[in-house]
Amino acid sequence: MTTALPEVWLRGPLPDVPALLQPVAHSLLQCREEAHEKLADLTPAQLSARPGGAASVAFHVTHALGSLDRLLTYARGEQLSATQLAALHAEPGANTAAVAADDLMRDVDAAIARALVQVRTTPERDLLTAREVGRGRLPSTVLGLLFHAAEHTQRHLGQAVTTARIARSSAT
Repeated sequence: MTTALPEVWLRGPLPDVPALLQPVAHSLLQCREEAHEKLADLTPAQLSARPGGAASVAFHVTHALGSLDRLLTYARGEQLSATQLAALHAEPGANTAAVAADDLMRDVDAAIARALVQVRTTPERDLLTAREVGRGRLPSTVLGLLFHAAEHTQRHLGQAVTTARIARSSAT
């Protein structure tokens, strides 16, 4: 009988992650683990199912990863590229696209790996540096953006897990 690991945040500090950014890194790693544990075995039909008209698992994962990329762009003090804007406008298509769970898990792994590189290389002295968000150039800080990136990713991965449970039960 194996004992499940505690949640990532209860496993101790992560190497090379600034102390004030440990919660961001823990949250992103928890998302990655839960995606693999709860979503990796879904069929394409289950990934695109929209029970009760809700957004699909594929949409929630695609949106979470796209938002993560966009929020990290703002945290670096950059504006979105044409490619990022096109990806944003294409996100609703994930509700109906046939996608394989393996491909989605590769996307999760790659997006979180990129995010962790940025988290690890963000100096704590820069956390309160002002940043602007979106075309409206709304005010935030590096810390605010990194925290929201983790929180938003976790929120949508949680919704994906819940939708997956419903999609599985509807298929039986």
